[in-house]
Amino acid sequence: MASDIPPTLISSASISRPQSAAANGPSAKGTVVCVFCGSSPGTSPAHLAAARSLAHLFHKNSISLVYGGGTVGIMGELARTLVTLSGAESVHGIIPDALVKFEQEGREGKTDVKSTIDEAIFGRTTVVTDMHSRKHLMAKRVMEGGPGSGFVALSGGFGTMEELMEVVTWNQLGIHGCGIVVFNVEGYYDGLIDWIRTAVSSGFISGGNAGILVEALSAEECIRCLQEYKVSEERMQLDWSQK
Repeated sequence: MASDIPPTLISSASISRPQSAAANGPSAKGTVVCVFCGSSPGTSPAHLAAARSLAHLFHKNSISLVYGGGTVGIMGELARTLVTLSGAESVHGIIPDALVKFEQEGREGKTDVKSTIDEAIFGRTTVVTDMHSRKHLMAKRVMEGGPGSGFVALSGGFGTMEELMEVVTWNQLGIHGCGIVVFNVEGYYDGLIDWIRTAVSSGFISGGNAGILVEALSAEECIRCLQEYKVSEERMQLDWSQK
């Protein structure tokens, strides 16, 4: 995955902790959390309930949300709830053009972006050209955020797992030092946590780096884990600045 790191991200990523920046507007000066999650609601109501509880904690703690820009499933529930509580400026969705068209055509047979992604409902939306641009911008927003900024994974499928593992790898490589939390709803991520333990015992992940990814069982614990996140001392000490 390291080969997929955009040069523009590397040049801005030679920091070990989130820092404040005004590049993306007032919200970038505060805490910014990127949430990876599914575009499906899941079979248990607990998954949507977890998204709503996380949105309420974001509102209570004045946290800005960056997410994949979807309007359905857990994505839509999370964004919609936070906009209702904190206003449209609290949410920034970032979505590739192909997925916008796919979502719209699948739901309404329409191709007008504004007809589906309503800022008053889902917050500000940025449409990008591809998946790498989406992940670059989401990570950049987090890395420019203030204390407590980081990444949270709610339940999701292949895309959620791919996004989660990429930011974990970037942390291990020293590209960023932001917290990474899995919100383990009804044991959804038990298999992933077991795999990490197996990878440590098998010698593929160091014991210290196993803590790069932190488990939380509630929305409150997600926020606390991000606020108290400790950077692993066993990460690779690499210089990602361009010279």
